[in-house]
Amino acid sequence: MKLQGSITIPGDKSITHRAIILSAIAEGESNIIGWLPAEDCRQTLNAMRAMGISITEGENVLQILGRGLLGLKEPGNFIDCGNSGTTMRILAGLLAGQSFFSILTGDNSLRRRPMGRVVDPLHKMGAHIFGRGNATLAPLAIRGKGLTGIEYTMPIASAQVKSALLLAGLYASGVTGVTDPFDSRDHTERMLKYFGAPVKQKDARCSVVGGKGFQGKTIKIPGDFSSAAFFIVATLIVKDSSITIKNVGMNPTRTGLLTILKKMGATIERSGADNPLDYEPTANIKISASNLKGAGIIEGNIIPKMIDEFPILCVAAASAEGETIIRGAKELRVKESDRITTMTKALQALGVDAKELPDGIHITGSKQWTVREGMECKTQGDHRVAMAMKIAALRTEGKIGIDDERCIDTSFPAFNNLLESLQH
Repeated sequence: MKLQGSITIPGDKSITHRAIILSAIAEGESNIIGWLPAEDCRQTLNAMRAMGISITEGENVLQILGRGLLGLKEPGNFIDCGNSGTTMRILAGLLAGQSFFSILTGDNSLRRRPMGRVVDPLHKMGAHIFGRGNATLAPLAIRGKGLTGIEYTMPIASAQVKSALLLAGLYASGVTGVTDPFDSRDHTERMLKYFGAPVKQKDARCSVVGGKGFQGKTIKIPGDFSSAAFFIVATLIVKDSSITIKNVGMNPTRTGLLTILKKMGATIERSGADNPLDYEPTANIKISASNLKGAGIIEGNIIPKMIDEFPILCVAAASAEGETIIRGAKELRVKESDRITTMTKALQALGVDAKELPDGIHITGSKQWTVREGMECKTQGDHRVAMAMKIAALRTEGKIGIDDERCIDTSFPAFNNLLESLQH
């Protein structure tokens, strides 16, 4: 079996979230082309509908009738964010500046994830937010009120926190400035500029002026690089494979995995996108099977640029000759699962030499993995772990079970069909 063909990856999840929210608070109609209809994005969609926004779903297109900065209405019930940390953290910033009361909750996994990192700076802006664990855990109850702009340097790189503060800043008096310790995702800044919002970027600081509205737009969503990553690694590790992925988002704050894979000896060629965008970089990429070498030590500024790709990078490292050591990635312990522990155990189930570190993982790769009969991978309900192990199974001797494949639908409902379409 080998992988051959050309595919287009569904729309970017992070950008879809932001497009829905900003379209809702813009003035007039916006059309979002190529949005991702995954469970996480639908949580954001349903939240905006609950606050009075008219949204029509067409084939591959969302039509959203924005009501302006002050047009949202108090929801009649709590807002269920499901498993989506992006929905909860970004909406916390949006709702902090509203004139009404709201409650954000989610599933068991989301209610265990840390919210203090976004609530604390919002409190500094004057927000009234209450929750379990002294407002560090959901559900979060938010009594919207007038906010004041602040200057905030984030202790941990987080695009979700940065986005929440910039959205809150739209409702605050004065200027809200956010400084990032590393280059976290900048989709919110790019999209605010595209909408015409008063946002400025200088070095690591991004700022927004409160009280300035903006008009609706037509937004095209690029293919999700984090989803493409599974097919990139699959092609690299399955003998004689070669595929092309078209119109993938290539935002430099997202593509750290490519830097690492090329260091490992991956054959990856980039060319111009068939449908280039004017607010996000995109490209076509061709991948060919490669003999990978261990990446050595991975740490520092590149970690935020590949944080969602950690599970599939672990699979690539397990396939490579030599050692790969990932450090400085403690943030992985508070994702949909503790991804450090979950991926260490999953690789060990394949017979891979994997050792858990306090802030990462140490992997010694091997050319062949042999699974003990009846071995099952425990995903902890984490969609990226489940997809990574589906890719690992392509080159595993023996069959490994995966305890929960349904969780893949939170980000990539088309994953299994796309993967099957490439197998020859």
